[in-house]
Amino acid sequence: MENLTVAVAAAAPVRGTAKRDALRSNEKSVQQKWEAHKAFESEPEYGDSTKESFMVTFPYPYSNGHLHIGHAFTLTKALFRAQYERHQGKNVLFPFAFHCTGMPIQAAANKLKTEIALYGSPPQFPENDAEVRAKMEAELVEKAIAKAKAAAPEAKAKSGRTKLVAKTGGGIVRQWNILKMMVPEDEIPQFVDPYHWLQYFPPICVEHLKNFGACVDWRRSFITTAVNPYYDAFIRWQFDTLRKKKKVLFGKRNNVFSLVDGQVCADHDRSEGEGVGPQEYVLIKLQVLPVEEDGPRHAKMAKLLEMAGRDNKKIYFVPATLRPETMYGQTNCFVLPEGEYGAYTVDATEEIFIMSPRSARGLSCQTYQDGQYYTKEFGKIDCLETFKGDELLGLPLKAPLAKYEKVYTLPLLTISMFKGTGIVTSVPSDAPDDYVSLKALQDKADFRAKYGITDEMVLPYDVVPIISIAGYGEASAEFMCKKLKIKSPNEKAKLTQAKDETYLKGFTIGIMTVGPYKGKKVSDVKPIIRQEMIEAGQACLYFEPESRVVSRTNDECIVAATDQWYLAYGEESWTELVKKHVLGDNFNAYDANALGRYEYTIGWLKEWACTRQFGLGTYLPWDPVWVIESLSDSTIYMAYYTISNHLQGNNNLNGDPSKSPEQIDPKDLTSEVFDYIYLNKSFPDDCKISEEKLKSMRDEFRYWYPMTLRISGKDLIGNHLTMALFNHAAIWEDEPELWPRGYYCNGHVQVDAQKMSKSKGNFLMLDDTVEKYSADATRFACADAGDSLDDANFSRETADSAINSLSNEETWMVETVASSDLRTGDEYNFMDNVLVNEINRLIASCGEAYATMQFREGLQRGWHEMLLARNDYRSWCNDSSIPMHKTVVSKWIEALVILICPICPHWSEKVWSKIGKEGLAVKASWPSADVEDKLLTRQAKFLRDALKKYRGNIGKAKKGWKSASILVTNSYPEWKVNVLEHMQEQYSDDTGLPTTFMKDMKKWSGQNVTDKRLIKDVMQFASFMRDESNEVGRVALDLELAFDQFAILEVSLTYLKCQLNIPELDILDLKTVEDVPDRVAGLVSPGGPHLWIR
Repeated sequence: MENLTVAVAAAAPVRGTAKRDALRSNEKSVQQKWEAHKAFESEPEYGDSTKESFMVTFPYPYSNGHLHIGHAFTLTKALFRAQYERHQGKNVLFPFAFHCTGMPIQAAANKLKTEIALYGSPPQFPENDAEVRAKMEAELVEKAIAKAKAAAPEAKAKSGRTKLVAKTGGGIVRQWNILKMMVPEDEIPQFVDPYHWLQYFPPICVEHLKNFGACVDWRRSFITTAVNPYYDAFIRWQFDTLRKKKKVLFGKRNNVFSLVDGQVCADHDRSEGEGVGPQEYVLIKLQVLPVEEDGPRHAKMAKLLEMAGRDNKKIYFVPATLRPETMYGQTNCFVLPEGEYGAYTVDATEEIFIMSPRSARGLSCQTYQDGQYYTKEFGKIDCLETFKGDELLGLPLKAPLAKYEKVYTLPLLTISMFKGTGIVTSVPSDAPDDYVSLKALQDKADFRAKYGITDEMVLPYDVVPIISIAGYGEASAEFMCKKLKIKSPNEKAKLTQAKDETYLKGFTIGIMTVGPYKGKKVSDVKPIIRQEMIEAGQACLYFEPESRVVSRTNDECIVAATDQWYLAYGEESWTELVKKHVLGDNFNAYDANALGRYEYTIGWLKEWACTRQFGLGTYLPWDPVWVIESLSDSTIYMAYYTISNHLQGNNNLNGDPSKSPEQIDPKDLTSEVFDYIYLNKSFPDDCKISEEKLKSMRDEFRYWYPMTLRISGKDLIGNHLTMALFNHAAIWEDEPELWPRGYYCNGHVQVDAQKMSKSKGNFLMLDDTVEKYSADATRFACADAGDSLDDANFSRETADSAINSLSNEETWMVETVASSDLRTGDEYNFMDNVLVNEINRLIASCGEAYATMQFREGLQRGWHEMLLARNDYRSWCNDSSIPMHKTVVSKWIEALVILICPICPHWSEKVWSKIGKEGLAVKASWPSADVEDKLLTRQAKFLRDALKKYRGNIGKAKKGWKSASILVTNSYPEWKVNVLEHMQEQYSDDTGLPTTFMKDMKKWSGQNVTDKRLIKDVMQFASFMRDESNEVGRVALDLELAFDQFAILEVSLTYLKCQLNIPELDILDLKTVEDVPDRVAGLVSPGGPHLWIR
């Protein structure tokens, strides 16, 4: 899936490494121990004692280099969850494989071959000469600046090195030099053979993952492509099955194409745009109406209209849109004043389209309907007239579905002529760019005058509400522009944020408020409106690459309709099955935004070209001139994991038949054999494999499936992850209980709050990072990095700190367990009970965090807060001259070791053994815990808060104070009693206080507090008690405390004296002290004792 890459991180200052070295030494020892015990080799368990299975998978990485920290970050989500589920007593399977299908390896091998042919071996590149290099880099800079300027005419060109050049480390990239960072130089020539890559990199990745402590069942590992005959047979069966179900079809389909080369431009043929595919747009036909103004500006159009009228043809502006359902809200059409446009004859419709030359070139290679191309001759289109954008401004148009009978072309200075048709139809209600651009024209008379736009063309056109979005209103673009305070079309970052949010929300939860589908969900009616507009002649389809693609012959590629095998993802019943599953109770996306993206992709995903004529992979069984492409041979391979241990086994990534554990010949793996294993069909006639072996594989597949969880980066939602759902739904159409149960996605990872970059020295390779910080410290920093779809941050400082923390805690635990200074016996004091209760609370909350994929939260609960709880206990005991209790400390140590085990398993394994526990820590049960005593939690918090508050009091006290006392009271003043009684009435045991509580409280205060000077105090007190009730429940609102605060302070008095460094400190009941000033007395409340310094 994701390419493996290589880079060298900047050297960090040399520090003492003894602790790191000790961690690494232990990790190697523990990994050997795991291997000896086959700790992660998972076997199905049948019968009455069947363990619940838990299968977690990770998208196999592309094997053209080494793994980096980005891979590791996402991988840890699978490692952490897998280990947590082992502690829960589940039978966990985590397999791993390596992807080699497609063009990147082939392209890299070809590039290396060319370099050796041109420059020798080892090559003498021209840029080795400093003067030549400077010249080459300067040329690259100029090209990058020219490209950026053409894409965004109004943007100011950046001086010096552009982002493109900086990103490529000087812009000169040689395959030889890339390999030189990973491979001994004398071996590099072997890499001209693409198959050598498949032998070289996957085994290295296995070793790097083992060094990282990956809990993988390596018997199930494999590489893809026809090199592996077992996996090859599996993929051929998959496609045979899909074809039988009429999911694979043949016909003209859209592909990225080079007109200069006259062929599909596959990845290896591209100098720019690797991995980019076709994007479908809808061209909206805005008919040009008779010219309304005299003068030279519209003379060409007037003449063209006259000519078209004689031929009975209509002229249309054809903006490209991804959102045809929003056309009800059109208010105008935008063009770029400096842009180049043309009027082109469209033979298929007998119409004339106004569009950019670039888009017309693409349209001429595409089909209109029923295989008929838009133009008579493929790749050629007649241009009747050319226009500068300013010659098109002020033209009247008729926009289909629009409320307004007539709209006008207006100027927009941020249009890119390298995207779409260079024409934009404006829907300011739901497109933030359109809203802010129309508003600028309406607000600035001088701007209108500059481009000859009259008031009548702009001012009467109000925003037309068309879609209602909960929380955003009926004009989401206006809402977001005001929310983000966007004033100018040039605020690109904010506009992108606004656009992404409104488009996603509009699709997933938007409701149409106009037209025949008023009241229906946008996601449901979008394809219907699109199709109706096409059938009515109001629109047609147009395709172009998702982003710029340039062939190696320097031709900017277009999308062309060519003969192709394709997967019919857009088929209605198939789409509905997948959508129902994803939105149902049997699928967990772990994140509402991710779920919205799946729903969007399911609705968007259409026919997908599943074969190529170049590259590595499996040949299409019935048409072997085609190779199955890389996104299509990686959709149900998770099912292959469940039997690959029978077919390939250990140390057999390439699928050597002589190493097969069951001695199965891959030639005997017919479609009927796989039907028996995967589809429960009858044992095939004349089968050369025994039924016993096949039944064992069938049973194992049924045991592990469905896949419980798949972990991935968010960028795969739009393709691989959704395609996997479609393919599972097709292959196991009658068994939805076998479809994936959950997907978890994370964002990209930064390093030290910056995007990973070679030039910044923060591009971290996995194995280098493990050697520098240790595996456990690296995993610790990955856990701390974050868990949402937003970008996470791997902090090298955190990894460094983890080395110290892990080492120090190990030393303390071992010494403490061996100590003879600990108390024993059945009697627990207050702080013993507090620590036991904290352990119970943190065991539960850490487990909940792990189960919901919130590993940063789990680290906080299972490590940081556990340490804080121990620190408080240790300080209290030391300061009170009371030994710690052996049972309590042992419970804490044993719990901590397992709570952190999913994240730092090597460390846990060592400590588990050192404290005398039997067996492997990774096989240990999750710590048992009693239900948290919330009252005791409140008592502990009472003591912590009091100490924190007293430290602040002393810090603020005037110099020269003589004595200090803790003032305690068990009763509230009358005004607080009134507030609490009101809050008790508002409180619900099920939902707590209302969400509008503070707003309602303000009104209540105005009506019930007679002394208006108290209102501020009342609101502050109510806010504080609301937070308390959110934390501990209704008891926070009791008029009398549920615990004896005096007793807690008294038993902790020696501890408080030591912590506050006050030799003399007493506790006084406010009721019995007569000389307390009113100001001081007002600071004392139940549960809020005050330190009276005087």
